[in-house]
Amino acid sequence: MDLVAGVNKVVVTMEHTAKDGTPKIVRECSLPLTGRRCVDMVITELCVLEFDENAGGGGSGNPGRFVLKELAPGVTTEQVREQTEAEIVVPGNVGVVSV
Repeated sequence: MDLVAGVNKVVVTMEHTAKDGTPKIVRECSLPLTGRRCVDMVITELCVLEFDENAGGGGSGNPGRFVLKELAPGVTTEQVREQTEAEIVVPGNVGVVSV
């Protein structure tokens, strides 16, 4: 069953890192994929990331990037960068998640 077939938006909620501290948000997936570039948003205990096809500068070598939309209370942009392998874009207006 393909969970991403025929949907308009895919939002993933997950822990930002594995138990050993390695990033789960990586540059390239090493597992078999059923849906390529189908995730629109990732929500973790650290932040909210939204995928933007236009944030990568275009071209097949750099088709898009995650954009940091919100930080969890008390979390810094630097902490997110340190715990994220994939390149992320940090705009000037990053919000804080309301809890």
